[in-house]
Amino acid sequence: MKITIGWLADFIDLSGISVVEIAQKLTMAGMQVEDILFAGLPLPTIEDHGFKVSGIEWDPQKIVVAEITAVNPHPNADRLTLCDLYDGVENHVVLTGAPNLFEYKGKGPLAKSLKVAYAKEGARIYDGHADGLVLTTLKRSKIRGVDSYSMVCSEKELGISEEHDGVIILDEDAVPGTPLVDYMGDAVLEVNINPNMARNTSILGVARELSALTGRTLRKPDYALETSGESIESKVKIEIAEPVLNPRFTIGLIRGVKMGPSPYWVQRRLRLCGVRAISNVVDATNYTMIEIGEPLHAFDYSILAQRARKGPVVISTRTAKPGEKLTTLDGVERKLTPNNLLVCDTQGALSLAGVMGGAESEISDATTDILLEAAAWNFINIRKTATQHALPSEASYRFSRGVHPGLAIDGLRRCLRWMAAWSGGTIAPGIVDNYPLPPKDSLVLITEQDVRRALGIEIPLPEIQTLLERLEFTGAIDGDTLRVQAPPIRMDIGEGLVGVADVMEEVARLYGFDRIPESRLADPLPPQRGNPSLEREEQVRDALASLGMQEIITHRMTSPENEARLLPKGSEAPALEYVKLANPVAPEKRVLRRSLLSSVLNVVERNARLADSLSMFEVGGVFLPSGEPLPLEPRKLAIAMTGKRYAPAWDSHPAGQVDFFDLKGLMEALMDALHVAVTFAPAQHPSFHPGKCAQVLAGEQVLGVFGELHPRVQENYDFAAPVVAAEIDLEAVLPLLPAVGHPVQGVIDFPSVLEDIAVVVDEAIPAARIEALIRQTGGKLLAGVRLFDIFRGPQIGEGKKSMAYGLTYQAPDRTLTDKDAAQIRGKIIRRLEQELGAKLRS
Repeated sequence: MKITIGWLADFIDLSGISVVEIAQKLTMAGMQVEDILFAGLPLPTIEDHGFKVSGIEWDPQKIVVAEITAVNPHPNADRLTLCDLYDGVENHVVLTGAPNLFEYKGKGPLAKSLKVAYAKEGARIYDGHADGLVLTTLKRSKIRGVDSYSMVCSEKELGISEEHDGVIILDEDAVPGTPLVDYMGDAVLEVNINPNMARNTSILGVARELSALTGRTLRKPDYALETSGESIESKVKIEIAEPVLNPRFTIGLIRGVKMGPSPYWVQRRLRLCGVRAISNVVDATNYTMIEIGEPLHAFDYSILAQRARKGPVVISTRTAKPGEKLTTLDGVERKLTPNNLLVCDTQGALSLAGVMGGAESEISDATTDILLEAAAWNFINIRKTATQHALPSEASYRFSRGVHPGLAIDGLRRCLRWMAAWSGGTIAPGIVDNYPLPPKDSLVLITEQDVRRALGIEIPLPEIQTLLERLEFTGAIDGDTLRVQAPPIRMDIGEGLVGVADVMEEVARLYGFDRIPESRLADPLPPQRGNPSLEREEQVRDALASLGMQEIITHRMTSPENEARLLPKGSEAPALEYVKLANPVAPEKRVLRRSLLSSVLNVVERNARLADSLSMFEVGGVFLPSGEPLPLEPRKLAIAMTGKRYAPAWDSHPAGQVDFFDLKGLMEALMDALHVAVTFAPAQHPSFHPGKCAQVLAGEQVLGVFGELHPRVQENYDFAAPVVAAEIDLEAVLPLLPAVGHPVQGVIDFPSVLEDIAVVVDEAIPAARIEALIRQTGGKLLAGVRLFDIFRGPQIGEGKKSMAYGLTYQAPDRTLTDKDAAQIRGKIIRRLEQELGAKLRS
């Protein structure tokens, strides 16, 4: 939110406080100032203030108020004029091409002089015709044969806004010769207003904070109205269907307005705050909103009266009907949903409540009578509506944070006052006010002990009361307790323990966070309890990272069509139920995922052509409808690998592509690192290649599946090389991890005996079964088994294969002899012959 120092000064005396000091006080009180833009005021002389500063300083001697008394044609250029100008000291002839002066050209002495911003020779200003903000110094030159040494300035040249199509025409109260910085020099603070500080989304709100922080008096706005004519009370009625969504609605009427521009000082303040000046009536609503924080909306009363067909205008608020539509002020026809709140009359919708008005009843240059709305809305409903229709606005920014209903009447009165002053209209007596659900102002009881416990400092109750009363709380001391009542502008103060915490925050802000000393925690620390489930999940991540895998984190939101890519191209997708989002950010993110592997493959697809090799994994939840309000969220592990097995190097052969066995080796290494005993078995899965797919088993329990992507599945993705992938059920794996450490064995001092054997077996016998029999038969003296070769050929017969294993024998208490090794080998070979029909290959 942008705040001008000059506007703040309307409500609090800022003399003796620099712009940087104001920014520091606001930041320390929880309203972080992110940028400071100087538009005329002197730039800070210190550099270590901690704020981002930009802008321009107006030289009081060289940039002043002046008046143009005549606009004469240029003798050699139709698009240039020569202005007779008086700067308070002497007369000048100033050359300019400003189009907003053409209407005065050649008409002789002006009946009423034009007050302007005048830069003399040597003044430093921005170049109005350059892109961006480029400083330049005015120098004497000749343009089309005429001397030019000074200029009449536009807003861009003075750093007020980007407007440079015409020069500034000041209000009539500007006195020629006055330094422009004294007349309208300003600075703009870009303040980050936290959601719980909605009360400060206005100039008055920030001034109230400064008043409390500095102890200076807050000057309240004048809400008094001068009224005349027929009362509004017989002309307009208000009906509220759902007070929870619309706790208050107020309406005022002003007749006989004359549409036109607002005074320049109003336009300048609005533009400095980032709001476009439109007309005196629209500017009055925007000015009031920024000034005191109450958004308003103006209706053309004549249009509403015509729609009412000679009866009273009945304004109602209700939710939209199914299929109802509304064309908003931006010209867009919007399809409404039943959660959208509307302002209506008897003929239909007039505006999207708290967000944007409708085009049918908007004011125009022909408008003379205006019905002005000031209301309060449910902040959650406004937030959802603004997001649904992608309509962020200054009004929804405030309403979505919570505007107290008590502010509506003040906003209405203040805006009517400005409209009357700037448009010449007459305010009708009376205000129509429907207030069915007044909020209860919170009552909180606090003690000095509460302050000591929360803040660690001693503050007497009278001092606490004084601090809070600066923010318009009311307080009364009753013994050792201070009864604090929140003011009718605060929606963020709770009751009970929450209310005490809220009040403590206010005390700390006003006392000064920088004044609170460091102190040790007085309460005992809570017992430290681990989170075994999360710790085991981290073990999985650490193990995979140590194996060279790269962890990724993907969006939980997806679409059924995206997950259907895991099925072979052309196959029929099963009818799966998804957890659907009520307000998705995009059609492709409208449901919560059921497959983690799909999310990982999307990332691999986007990166596959950017690297020779990819090895990625993700640990995350999937979301399964449960029939309950919340879905099931089992944790999964997804892995995907593609590309070369290892990066090419000068001393190595060209690397092959990763395949099924690379992934199987990774799975074995992972389970070994987790100390989980698993086996592998052939499997069938629609996403994986037949014959290149396996299950991971712990006993009879299936932990997951892995393999090479089915060729017809790979056609759904943009992969240049085969992809191997796995999806593991972590809810099944994690309970298998050892609860407290795992057994380890010391290094054996005695040497090992190494031996190779090769056995010929049937092709159908899996290597895992052979290895299991070898280990079982070898017993404790068999320290290791490694398959190092597989041979197939006519030498061993059709349907046969030769499996070569390296065996390691080792005893913990002695050196094994050749006889010991021969006995173990003989037992292994006999067992393989008996159970598998294996033959030792010579």
